[in-house]
Amino acid sequence: MFFKRLRADINAAKRNDPAARNKFEIWLTYAGVHALSWHRVAHFFYKIKFKLLARMISQIARHYTGIEIHPAAKIAGGVFIDHGAGVVIGETSVVEEGVVIYQGATLGGTGKEKGKRHPTIKKGAIISAGARVLGGFTVGEYAKIGANAVVLREVPPYATVVGVPAHIVRINGEKPTDLEQEKSDPLQEELCNLQGKVYELQKQIDELKSELKKGDEKDEK
Repeated sequence: MFFKRLRADINAAKRNDPAARNKFEIWLTYAGVHALSWHRVAHFFYKIKFKLLARMISQIARHYTGIEIHPAAKIAGGVFIDHGAGVVIGETSVVEEGVVIYQGATLGGTGKEKGKRHPTIKKGAIISAGARVLGGFTVGEYAKIGANAVVLREVPPYATVVGVPAHIVRINGEKPTDLEQEKSDPLQEELCNLQGKVYELQKQIDELKSELKKGDEKDEK
């Protein structure tokens, strides 16, 4: 199963990246392929309740690839993470086959709630650079999330969404005429911006706490 998914990941990279010359080069050099391979190992240990080991593996992968994937996240074979630097995929995220995720994208939550708090990304969807998909909703099949968009609610299949907060601009390549689009709300946009900043600050605080804890452990030794 591991090697089958690895082949699917390599094929996805070859299919989606025009700069890819051959599969051997992809296997050796693509950070996204490496991160997914590390994740599958971490996910295996997480499922059999070796959660500390799983977290350690995920952090090693983050250090070497710049891509942070929680070991509990469910990711199908055939996903392509392009470039990958700064990509974050949260604990209850589900990513189906054929999904393409670009650098700086976040599949995150919106707070401290329990249960399904990270998105489900359906088959063939594209998450562009810097996009933030925050919440336990679904992004439909072959949907496209624009660069730096902040998505806070469900996206229908084949839709293209952009902006802060994200809104639909295309469905099946056509402007939606029968959908009631929300009017621009400056206050809501500012809240979304602040929410994104809070998420990033919380991430930095967690990283600092982890580094301080490691420093204390070294001092004790």
